[in-house]
Amino acid sequence: MDGKTEVWQGTLALMVLKTLEALGPQHGYGIARRIEQISDDLLSINHGTLYPVLLKLEQEGSVSAEWGVSGNNRKAKFYRLTKAGRKLLASETRQWRQTTTIIGRFFARRGETS
Repeated sequence: MDGKTEVWQGTLALMVLKTLEALGPQHGYGIARRIEQISDDLLSINHGTLYPVLLKLEQEGSVSAEWGVSGNNRKAKFYRLTKAGRKLLASETRQWRQTTTIIGRFFARRGETS
């Protein structure tokens, strides 16, 4: 193991949506690199993991995509957050915060044996 942490199922989509909200339209490599940067390179996002998530988000209408030219002059698909994606991001963020609060309570408990 190289010290990288695996992304929990379902959380990558949330990170993609948040990245697009913060940065605006991005190509897949840009999204992956930003997620890695935000995690201080503790996460490693590969194409085999990212692109199925992007495809699913596009099929659900949470992101739209169009072809363009990347900064290094290559053809790339750029993803943009849609109105539906903004609503999904808000809903998933609330749910994530509630879940982490609940889990935090379990780790904060003292004096109990497992």
